[in-house]
Amino acid sequence: MPTTQQPGDRPKSIDVVVVGEALVDIVVSPSGTVEHPGGSPANVAYGLGRLGVGTALLTSLGHDPHGQAIEQHLSRAGVHLLPGSRRGGRTATATAVLASDGSASYDFDVRWELPRTVPAVLPKVLHTGSIATFLAPGAAAVRDLLEQAHERCLVTYDPNIRPALLGSQAEAQRIFEDLVPLTDVVKLSDEDARWLYPGQPVEDAAQRILGLGTGLVAVTLGSDGSLLAASGTRLDIPPVRSAVADTIGAGDSYMAALIYGLLMRGTDGLTPAVLEWLGRLASKAAAITVRRPGANPPTLAELQGELPEHQPVP
Repeated sequence: MPTTQQPGDRPKSIDVVVVGEALVDIVVSPSGTVEHPGGSPANVAYGLGRLGVGTALLTSLGHDPHGQAIEQHLSRAGVHLLPGSRRGGRTATATAVLASDGSASYDFDVRWELPRTVPAVLPKVLHTGSIATFLAPGAAAVRDLLEQAHERCLVTYDPNIRPALLGSQAEAQRIFEDLVPLTDVVKLSDEDARWLYPGQPVEDAAQRILGLGTGLVAVTLGSDGSLLAASGTRLDIPPVRSAVADTIGAGDSYMAALIYGLLMRGTDGLTPAVLEWLGRLASKAAAITVRRPGANPPTLAELQGELPEHQPVP
């Protein structure tokens, strides 16, 4: 079992390296405007740190107050910022406008660059996703890392589609399908699946992604739970019911808990029992996150504890 890191400490061992954007979410709601550190890969790294997993992030931060706030935020979860993650200019932002049901629409100010590096030691898991895998010039460096890591460690991928930052649907699908064979696990939302594969049921999209060469596909279905598909196996995972403050970071918490579960499974393969455990663990993490504002994932104690189905929002 991984040990919990103290805030600001560098992990004694890094089991997961996350590669991708870190930004500041500017959340606009009827009650006002607030800022939260965010970005899907940074949220996954933070979520893993909160679960006690030795985690490092390779990202692109500006030398500005937003960049400093993100670094301090990650440090509080014990996440180590890898060399090469600082650059000139401003840190990326995403403005999220919340609807009355807590759902969010986004507008981005993002420049994604990453040095092409060769990792000295590969972790147990390399995770990437979101804008970082689509937006030039940094996307090419991310693909290089996946090529180096493929078949040498577990590679997980969440495309976390943001249409406002992508080109055509056809080009985004091509990029996505080019990366899938370099992965072991792909997680995406039902909205991602429908955007990538318009007109196809999410079950068919999951099977198509499996056919590209990954070993496990997880599709989150919002309040309907999630779908996990591996070779010869498909499971529908029921949702964990919870009051909703907003949905920001819920998918990233699901991803972090899924990676945590994959680390904890030991030598067990992707049997139906393992898949069900993984899906329920990840769903519980997402349910805890939606109960509170912003991307605020659970600690390990919260994930292992009880969650009353209708526990009120703090």
